[in-house]
Amino acid sequence: MSWQTIDRNKVDQGDLGPGLSDDVKAKIRTFFPRYPSKRAVMLPALHITQEALGYVSLRAMREIADLLEVPPAAVMDVVTFYTHFWTHPKGKKTIVLCRGISCELMGGKAVRAQIEKTLGVADHATTADGRYSYMTEECLAGCDWGPCMLINEKMHKCVKPGDVERILNDPGNDKLDIPRSDLFDAPHK
Repeated sequence: MSWQTIDRNKVDQGDLGPGLSDDVKAKIRTFFPRYPSKRAVMLPALHITQEALGYVSLRAMREIADLLEVPPAAVMDVVTFYTHFWTHPKGKKTIVLCRGISCELMGGKAVRAQIEKTLGVADHATTADGRYSYMTEECLAGCDWGPCMLINEKMHKCVKPGDVERILNDPGNDKLDIPRSDLFDAPHK
């Protein structure tokens, strides 16, 4: 048996997903003066892209690589290293449940079971209606309030299994109580 050769330069361009708009590229460029090199802008570029597209497509990875003057494989390495980045479309809201030791000791496994039962999906999956994507991460830095979970950027603290349905049915479950930091959305001059 012989191995089939794949010419990676002849990938179907229709399967690469959406690209970056001019506005997204411009926002990424605003980070260049804030970092010692273009490569150092990788994480902000990926966060900006995921916020704009809902995920980081293959086409977007190529375009980020061009902007940062790095090989596309360097972008793919970062995207696939961090569980926070999605390489396929996700739901309108993303639930991230902490699976760190503090949250686990405070009942995180029962909360996880309730979320999966309520949504009908497992870790790193999206509900059929596209309303929620669900994933677990090692630590959300909310150890004082375990079990904790994020819905988009809003932290839900001391979550009990009986709270899950109420939280998921609240239309404002992802609305922040405080303004976002200027670190991500830099003030315009």
